[in-house]
Amino acid sequence: MAIRPRLTSRRAPPKFLFILLLILVPICVIGIFTHGQKISYFFRPLWDNPPPPFQRLPHYYAENVSMEHLCHLHGWSLRTQPRRVYDGIIFSHELDMLEIRMRELQPYVSKFVILESNTTFTGISKPLFFASNQARFSFAEGKIVHGVFPGQTRAHGSHEDPFKLEAEQRGAMNGILRRAGISSGDLLIMSDTDEIPSPHTVKLLQWCDGVPPILHLELRHYMYSFEFPVDYSSWRATIHIYGPRTVYRHSRQTDLLLSDAGWHCSFCFRRIQDFVFKMTAYSHADRVRRRDFLGHSRIQKLICQGDDLFDMLPEEYSFQELIKKMGSIPPSASAVHLPAYLIENADKYKFLLPGGCIRAPE
Repeated sequence: MAIRPRLTSRRAPPKFLFILLLILVPICVIGIFTHGQKISYFFRPLWDNPPPPFQRLPHYYAENVSMEHLCHLHGWSLRTQPRRVYDGIIFSHELDMLEIRMRELQPYVSKFVILESNTTFTGISKPLFFASNQARFSFAEGKIVHGVFPGQTRAHGSHEDPFKLEAEQRGAMNGILRRAGISSGDLLIMSDTDEIPSPHTVKLLQWCDGVPPILHLELRHYMYSFEFPVDYSSWRATIHIYGPRTVYRHSRQTDLLLSDAGWHCSFCFRRIQDFVFKMTAYSHADRVRRRDFLGHSRIQKLICQGDDLFDMLPEEYSFQELIKKMGSIPPSASAVHLPAYLIENADKYKFLLPGGCIRAPE
């Protein structure tokens, strides 16, 4: 009679399990601490829901097509007189982008209403960059209304919400606009300096009757320069038919989105120091998780590669979109359908065009 071997279970000694846990737990904690933001963003499709989709309005434009025909294609009618246009701009230190914006829109804008603060959204004292560079904008001197928002400095390590100070500054724009003479029926652009509506978009909306009272503008989004087109995800810029209830904001205000209406060039600076300043100054400064993020050589390398300054994953609501946008932004050799003033002054603004990724250190 055959004797069956006796099966015995081997259990890891308690001491071995304790040592294993002692090694794995700190590794997991360090991994979550170091890459927690990436882990959170990667699993965002599981824990966050996308906002309701916009109703995209078709946008018709071609050179030498009459304004009456363009209004008709949008379902609107031609006005006998154009609306006055007020461009309300929250300004920090983007002098190059401000000049491109004002040069592009000057023929259509009645008043450029520029509000800047003596502190950043994170409570750091800063110079009044526009006030000290007004001579650069003398070409629009009679159209500029400049306001200063007295910000509050914060102690190092303060945990006050930067979005609160940002909201206060945007709220102060309402008084500056009234001082500038805006009235019911005028066209008001609400956007940051680097969110630039195209001139033909502004002209269309000032000449047509039947335009919705609030329209978000779909802007083509670029990063670092017009060499790195990201997508058409920028929507916060709005155009309003001004009325008693109009309030200056930078958030979603309607479901209507006018397609392909301009450009949004994020972190499009001439000098590396300007990148460092914004990284520590704007409302998302908490993304600077390590001091070496601000190293000039690191920033320069990432600009030329089209990689993220904050080592972050894309903010997407589906795994398909997230995976599609992971990695470097593919560079483009096209400089077509960009602001005319930029192309006319290509030597001056070569850092914003294909092949110009090297920045001045100071």
